[in-house]
Parts: sequence; C-alpha cells; structure tokens
Amino acid sequence: MEMDKLSGIIEAILFTSGKAVEIERLIEVTDATEEQITVAIGTLEKKYAKKNSGVALIQLETSVQLATKPEMYEYLIKIAKTPKSYRLSDTALETLSIIAYKQPVTRLQIEHIRGVSCSRAIDKLLEYDLIRELGRLDAPGRPLLFGTTEEFLRRFGVKSIEDLPKPEADKYEEFHEQAESEASITLGDDDPEKPIKVDV
Repeated sequence: MEMDKLSGIIEAILFTSGKAVEIERLIEVTDATEEQITVAIGTLEKKYAKKNSGVALIQLETSVQLATKPEMYEYLIKIAKTPKSYRLSDTALETLSIIAYKQPVTRLQIEHIRGVSCSRAIDKLLEYDLIRELGRLDAPGRPLLFGTTEEFLRRFGVKSIEDLPKPEADKYEEFHEQAESEASITLGDDDPEKPIKVDV
C-alpha cells in the first residue's frame, strides 16, 4: 500500500474515532505492517506539528490519537456548550502521584504513604478518568488495585509512564524501602521480594 494512502486511512480512522486507537488495531484494519504504520504515523505527526495547525497527533504508549492543541482551548470553550474542566486539589494530586509511580497499588498502600484516608481523592480521580481499577490483589480481602489511564498521559503530556520525571536521587532509596515495607504490610508476609499475584 502506498504510504500517502496509508497515512490518509489512519488519519480518517483517528478523526472518526475521536479517541485513542491501538496500534495493533490499525495494523489489523489496514493490513499494513507495524513498520509501515510507524512511518505513516510519523508522517501525520510532522503534518500536524506545523504552527498553523490547530490539531496535533499524540502517541500514548501503544495507541495514537488526534487532539486539539492546548493553545486552542480559549477559542474552543467559546463554542462548546459544556466544556470539560476540573481542578485537582493538593490531596488528589498527591494521591495521583503515588498511583502513577507505584502502580498497581491498593488503597491501603496509598494511605500508608499519605498517613490519612484517600477515599474521596480516589473517587474523584476515577470520576475524572485519570485512574482505573486494574483488578484485585491476591491477598486477604482481595483489595482493588489502581493504575493510571490514557487520559492521565494526555493531561500530563507524556507518552508513557516511563517518561515521568524520576524521583530525586537522595529520596529514591527511602521511597524503595517504604514501598517494600508497605507491600509486606498489605500481603501479611515478611518477604518483600515475594511476587504479588493479581487477579483481573
């Protein structure tokens, strides 16, 4: 298939979908190879990177999406009937940070780090589609596990969790020891290296 035609097909799919589309799905629909899809996406990315374009192509781990550029927001809210806007409290941001860096993580593990209840913060983050339930921990009580969503990646402008800023070097060891301790508390096991089983 010609590369220009493939780029056009992908562009049409993304425009019609209005949300992120998995790379594997694009391969399935177009009968193209992963390499061809990658080249076509790169072509579209350059096309929308031009300053006079109000749309951008963003990549989110294993998917891609067409989205309006942030600088267009002030014009979009003038025409949108119910623009989606929300503000996260410091508590919600702190909870979200813990989930982002330690996922999959249980509510109890989050509360051990924060020292206070985080139920309301988790409910808000779920409502805003910034986190999601990943399954249940194979431990007494079978607590829910939480992780971030593609919406989280879009909102914070990163392609994957690996692109998040690394914790400060002098705090990394403390963070690691704390994580091991919390895992032992949650699992009721003295061996922090024991694999965690997750049911989905």
